[in-house]
Amino acid sequence: MRPKAILFDIDGTLVDSNDQHVEAWDEAFRGAGYSFDRQVIHDQIGKGSDMLLPTLLPDLGEDAQEAIGEAHGKAFKTKFLEKIQPFPNARDLLERAHEGGQKVVLASSASEAELDHYLDLLDVRALVAATTSADDVETSKPAPDIFGTALKKLGSPSPDEVIVIGDTPYDIEAAEKCGLRTIGLLSGKFSEAVLRDAGAVAIYADVAALLADYDNSPLGR
Repeated sequence: MRPKAILFDIDGTLVDSNDQHVEAWDEAFRGAGYSFDRQVIHDQIGKGSDMLLPTLLPDLGEDAQEAIGEAHGKAFKTKFLEKIQPFPNARDLLERAHEGGQKVVLASSASEAELDHYLDLLDVRALVAATTSADDVETSKPAPDIFGTALKKLGSPSPDEVIVIGDTPYDIEAAEKCGLRTIGLLSGKFSEAVLRDAGAVAIYADVAALLADYDNSPLGR
């Protein structure tokens, strides 16, 4: 069934920001006296700070975790956010969906402020039917809350009428908890094997490759 709505992740999917998030997290951890290999940090990208920090620092108190999360947010906003660029054809993909009558939703673990920035960066306000961010939910990905909230904003359609596009296994895990299929993109630097093992129904290099194969992909059939 051709999807009636498409839920798009943003970081690593529509905009090239995963490496910058790794840099910001590395700075935040080092500022608090902790050090992790960059790959270890990258492998947690896609989660909100409420899920990432307990994974890497499970014995750290809630206040200390919150302080590190705030340090990451400040570093990302002040040093990296303005440098983030969309992936080629990101807006074109959203426009193709919108013009074909499919509802476009941005559903991200990013903060509301970051999501608002990306709406302008991508110039997609006129194309987007709804948005959800970490500020809208109690728990971020890989919990299902962000996608569940997006479905409610769409009027609770049948899961088989909706598909997710994301770049991390946490997008796929969160989507599956809502009964949704996910197209995985390699642009976030998670391997094809990781995305396939997580349950992606199709995998593409990036949004440009997905756009080029739109009619033959799960978006078009």
